[in-house]
Amino acid sequence: MAKESVKARQRKREKMVLKYENKRKLLKKAGNYELLQKLPRDASPVRLRNRCSITGRCRGYMRQFGVSRIVFRNLVSQGFIPGVKKASW
Repeated sequence: MAKESVKARQRKREKMVLKYENKRKLLKKAGNYELLQKLPRDASPVRLRNRCSITGRCRGYMRQFGVSRIVFRNLVSQGFIPGVKKASW
């Protein structure tokens, strides 16, 4: 599991990206890159990282399900994800 501080930082960045989304769009459209540079760094969506919604793990993230591969495996084996089952041959 990721540290709570890392998860909190991610949530803070997500809020900031939403807050400045319209302003960034207008500045980019106008081509005003000087004012765009003066916005907070965390307002840029590039600084967001895909993280598991349960553990906060950033590696092995499965975009389609929003969880890491480890959590995905546990959820599938318990039957919580419909339409997915463990392969065996």
